[in-house]
Amino acid sequence: MKEFYNLLFKQLENLFFLNEEEKQIINKYSINTNERFLYNCIHIKNKYYENLLGLSPYHSCQYTMFLYMLSNTIFKAEQNCIKICDKIYNLSKIVSGADIYYEINLPEIFMFDHPTGTVLGRAEYSDGFSFSQGCSVGNNKGIYPKFGKNVALMANSTVLGNCRIGDNVIISANTYIKDTDIPDYSIVFGSDKNLIIKEFRKEKSMNFFNAMFKEM
Repeated sequence: MKEFYNLLFKQLENLFFLNEEEKQIINKYSINTNERFLYNCIHIKNKYYENLLGLSPYHSCQYTMFLYMLSNTIFKAEQNCIKICDKIYNLSKIVSGADIYYEINLPEIFMFDHPTGTVLGRAEYSDGFSFSQGCSVGNNKGIYPKFGKNVALMANSTVLGNCRIGDNVIISANTYIKDTDIPDYSIVFGSDKNLIIKEFRKEKSMNFFNAMFKEM
């Protein structure tokens, strides 16, 4: 993980003027961050994550995940350290083009692929959450969605408001869901009032998500 921190310090110093106190805060929470990051990586069935010897800050998805976990770990431990959290969060947006705020509580096991343009709001997320480019999770009238275990957001999908997304659900590309509950074992297509919800047979569902994540 040394390479991750070397790059992080260099970038923060160049972009946002990192002071000694902020370096100490990052070092203080590096062990907890590393544990979370590595724990997540070993549960992802993907050659870019599960081979821990191949982890690199020059893989932008790995680095973005690391930046989110570092800022989130610091924020949860010391909410008065907003400034350094903001710097790391802004660096993450520069690196990835994704908006994954440090106050968002993503689960301990999640993954993303090419997350550019994705914005994640303050929803309730569960293990096995995954997303791709252009996805949006947000509120409607102050209410955010709740995601069950094993939910995949495909490219440019949107989930807003008072939604309960069940376990083992695929939200297909370009799908728009607002204030609608989705049952377990479903594949969803379409937009808002014209949603199409198809059964995602249990065996196929388990095969799909077991190909993405190791047993949780």
